[in-house]
Amino acid sequence: MADLSVKICGIDFKNPIIPASGVFGYGREYEELFPLSKLGGIATKGTTLHRRTGNLSPRIAETPSGMLNSVGLQNPGIDHFIECDLPYLLTKDVTILANIAGSTPEECAIAAEKLECTDVHMIELNISCPNVKQGGAAFGTNCDMASEVTHRVRQATSKPLIVKLSPNVTSITDIAKAVEDAGADAVSLINTLLGMRIDINTGRPVLRNNVGGMSGPAVLPVAVRMVWQTANAVKIPVIGMGGVSSGADAIEMMMAGASAVQVGAAIFTDPFAPVRIIEEMNKFLDDKGISSVNEIIGAVKPW
Repeated sequence: MADLSVKICGIDFKNPIIPASGVFGYGREYEELFPLSKLGGIATKGTTLHRRTGNLSPRIAETPSGMLNSVGLQNPGIDHFIECDLPYLLTKDVTILANIAGSTPEECAIAAEKLECTDVHMIELNISCPNVKQGGAAFGTNCDMASEVTHRVRQATSKPLIVKLSPNVTSITDIAKAVEDAGADAVSLINTLLGMRIDINTGRPVLRNNVGGMSGPAVLPVAVRMVWQTANAVKIPVIGMGGVSSGADAIEMMMAGASAVQVGAAIFTDPFAPVRIIEEMNKFLDDKGISSVNEIIGAVKPW
């Protein structure tokens, strides 16, 4: 069998497959299906400083080859996560990425500071959230705001810091370089694309929030393009995600330059998707006579 292990920011992953934040909760439900130790890592449900109830329903909708969501970061808050969920996860022999978010840079920094005293392996900062101090514009859509929130979180923690980037921007590489300069140890991308569907019988948007984040197979080409561009623009590791539903998709993402791959919407249609993808990747590497998955990172040969 090929060696699937990777190292990101000095942290070892037994394989490069990580269930993405928001699709895997805190892992408890999925352990009924397979041992969490089979995974390379787990990106936890996006967690904020205080408990959030999320948006009103309906907040999930199907799209052609994908889905829309506007869940609204429903979560029990960082203190509950640290007290009740993290201890459980840390017993599962898997690398834990604690995903955090907030409405202000201060909230994000305080959440990171609270995690500093724990044994969590890495922090993933979601900058697709609206910055209430800047009129509700998402942190990740502006270089200055992305830099500011990254800098504040960087000051609050010595943990390896991954910044999760929004694709709803003019230049993903400008944002990536801004957070790299502000102290990010790695970037993960892409978060969901902003989308909308309308019920033609009622004339109302399908989602109560009107718009939501689009994910699923339809976004894969956009994600691969952005991962490739970003991997060639920054010196820090890139974790790819967006539309990955097979081992071939994950291989493609790593050839574009990703050091690891997160799996999101695919888990809703196939709860075993992460484990299946790991097996499919291993078969591909064995069939090609490739001894280590690290050999394919950035292996694409542009024309």
